[in-house]
Amino acid sequence: MKLYTKKGDRGETALFSGRRTRKSDPHINVVGDLDELSAALGLAAIAFPAGAQDIRTIQHDLYAISALISAEGKRPELVFSDAEARRLEVIIDDVSNTLPELRDFIYPGESEASARLHMARVVARRAERGMAALNPQVPPAVSAYINRLSDLLFVWARRVDFDAGHASVPLAGPRGKA
Repeated sequence: MKLYTKKGDRGETALFSGRRTRKSDPHINVVGDLDELSAALGLAAIAFPAGAQDIRTIQHDLYAISALISAEGKRPELVFSDAEARRLEVIIDDVSNTLPELRDFIYPGESEASARLHMARVVARRAERGMAALNPQVPPAVSAYINRLSDLLFVWARRVDFDAGHASVPLAGPRGKA
């Protein structure tokens, strides 16, 4: 079986709903952002082995979310639960409770692992903005999950820097105040 189909050569593709659309369609942009996020997470997992198992679970979740977005609500069997965001909240709280309180905005990436986690975080934020443009088509549980995911990536980045002996460096000047 050949990897290429040539069906997308003219700038169109098919959504999971069955609809053919331009590759610039907002649904395709969000699915692309989620794919990029999964790849960024894979890169982060290499430098952050302590989170690798959680990252693999998150990547699985991202594929489920991609299918849901691409289905455009036409696949009722595709659901995403509030429990997934709550699972991330537990991890966020556990990690946050081990870190010093943060009162300022910080520069991202005092270590390689932290920088990779921050890169994944900004891709998650981009995907979140793309999903906001699709509302109300995006289930609230999905929006909440992606929002929590970026929070989780932030606290993981802080944790790996802290463990490596790097202090969070606050932004200089009055603009650095949270």
